[in-house]
Amino acid sequence: MGLFSKDIKTMDDLFVHTLRDIYYAENQIVKALPEMIDKASDQELRDGFERHLQETEVQIERLEQVFKLHGVEVSGVNCPAIDGILEEADEVAGEVDDDQVLDAALIAAGQAVEHYEIARYGTLVAWAKQLGRNDCAALLQQNLQEEMKTDKALTAMAESRVNAAAA
Repeated sequence: MGLFSKDIKTMDDLFVHTLRDIYYAENQIVKALPEMIDKASDQELRDGFERHLQETEVQIERLEQVFKLHGVEVSGVNCPAIDGILEEADEVAGEVDDDQVLDAALIAAGQAVEHYEIARYGTLVAWAKQLGRNDCAALLQQNLQEEMKTDKALTAMAESRVNAAAA
């Protein structure tokens, strides 16, 4: 089902489609994070990725709660956007030999992922509220806040030392 699929006729359909999109994305991120952890040489970055892996697993559980609260089947839909972001991150990381430059590249890749998630969760929170689903909105808001916190932590790491070490 594409974004402008004939299957999406209502705001509720759009909400569920986007929920399935982020569910797929979060599951792909759980698969990608262990490799990012292995590639990171900066210990704080490794620790941050490990924390975010655990956090992402909890976010998936929250998404499953949202599906259940909303009365729809828990399932994902292919998300070419997150697939592309993760594929690009893997390609760039594979081309970098210097560990410090690799750490900077991993932070950039992590932030691309975070920005995608922030966009999706922000939209889902607004739509859940519009649909009168404040119960769903509250769970989605928790995920949004965690993604924003992770993005800020990555920025702080990059600006405080990782980018300078890479230069």
